[in-house]
Amino acid sequence: MKLKETAFTVRAERAILFRAMLNRNRGEAPLEELQRLAETAGARVVYTAIQNRISIDPVYYLGKGKALELADAAKELDADVLICDDDLTPAQVRNLEKVIGKKVIDRSELILDIFATRAKTFQAKLQVELAQLEYTKPRLKRMWTHLSRIEGGIGTRGPGEKQLEVDKRIISRKIQYLKKKLYEVEKRQERLVSSRKEFFTISIVGYTNAGKSTLMNALTDVDTLVEDKLFATLDTKTGMCRLENGKKILISDTVGFIQKLPHHLISSFKATLEEARHADLLLHVVDISSPVVQEQIDAVNAVLKELGCDNKPVIMVFNKVDTITNESIVPLLRNRYGDCVMISAKTQRGIEDLKRRIEGELEQNFVEIELSCSPGNGKLIAYLHEHAHIINSQFHEQGVTFKLLVENRLIHKLRMMDSDIQIQGTSLSDGADTDI
Repeated sequence: MKLKETAFTVRAERAILFRAMLNRNRGEAPLEELQRLAETAGARVVYTAIQNRISIDPVYYLGKGKALELADAAKELDADVLICDDDLTPAQVRNLEKVIGKKVIDRSELILDIFATRAKTFQAKLQVELAQLEYTKPRLKRMWTHLSRIEGGIGTRGPGEKQLEVDKRIISRKIQYLKKKLYEVEKRQERLVSSRKEFFTISIVGYTNAGKSTLMNALTDVDTLVEDKLFATLDTKTGMCRLENGKKILISDTVGFIQKLPHHLISSFKATLEEARHADLLLHVVDISSPVVQEQIDAVNAVLKELGCDNKPVIMVFNKVDTITNESIVPLLRNRYGDCVMISAKTQRGIEDLKRRIEGELEQNFVEIELSCSPGNGKLIAYLHEHAHIINSQFHEQGVTFKLLVENRLIHKLRMMDSDIQIQGTSLSDGADTDI
């Protein structure tokens, strides 16, 4: 499927970045992230502008004087596009474009453009196109072009209907079509995730460019693309990881989050984020070298809450410890986030500590049991070798007895496989003997 080409493509263009800084956010690092986003989209940043304000101007976003100043800068520097670090209303965009005489886009349009260039698979292209259309529809008057020369037949249009309204109806129909296709994809994704219920599943989440794909490669045999760019990964990949106790777990990589991530993208990428919603454990990867570590953590937590994942068990993984210059941040983060893990996915430092931490999380959900069954039950015995950690086994006249670690949720599965088996166990969490 070919992505819709829109008026906000900024590849290979000379860009001016701007934003209004309100009193409440003057402690932020201004425009650094927007510059990385613009460069990721292929733009060359030639000028940046910041205006301190008490409130946002509803007409021009910035004051009109600042808008005129941007117009002079755009003319002098031969800029092609001006990019705002906040979302603009359609009216603000129109007014700024009239004053400046150049194309003006906002942060959401820029992120959508990056996603469009990154989309490779059928699912990713569907998701990005849906997000683009939902964003474009209310702004169609500003960026209007004939989306179709084919008009409806007799009786399909009201008298005097403008081409703009026809185009709006075309977009509405396309949105409904894409939502239907994505619903089908989402159902397939749910079935795929459900088929993995017998495995302990982990989803790697985190801010974009925090090193999630590098960690994925360090933990599994999946060769995930690693680039020092924002949103290098749009599609979920899943690989197998074997821990020191022999247990196999599934680990999935996910699309990176970002501050002020467009809501259309979160809803459109619901199928891709299905892995995170159904995971047993989340690895929240954080770039410890970032100057705005806490802001990035908060941004990821906000998206996880919107996805309904805020109550899942989480291991905080602080990555890129080999690049930090201020060592004092390590004890501060350890004090704030308790049992976190410090790693460098690139150099493999701390990876074994992370695996042991994962094992500890697994043990909270496991029970130690003794299971007796017939030695001829090859299917059950094969299942135990695949999904449980066998501590020892004893063969005797009555059959075979295994002492093993198994997840609580799999006990019912074992009974369904053989109703004659005998199971007795000890809960690892409280040490009390329990008949299961």
